[in-house]
Amino acid sequence: MVRRFLQYSLDHNRPVRVLFASSMKYKNITVVLLEGDGVSYLTAGRKTPIRTDIGDILSASYARGDDGDTLRYRMQDYEKQARQGEE
Repeated sequence: MVRRFLQYSLDHNRPVRVLFASSMKYKNITVVLLEGDGVSYLTAGRKTPIRTDIGDILSASYARGDDGDTLRYRMQDYEKQARQGEE
């Protein structure tokens, strides 16, 4: 189930809430690369990705305010792409 939330974050560029085994703390992360047994992610306020093993993540869930409804964000994504195309 953890991998599915990480894939959701990667596919839709949305943060997910994860519990790390090493610190036993929750963090909101946005996945930038998911490969094999590793994941590279960004946290709020950080510009360089951090890499860790997927085994270090005990649980994952939607970030606060996100219900996983990707259809709702599809129109916003289209509008954002159209604005970037105009520039």
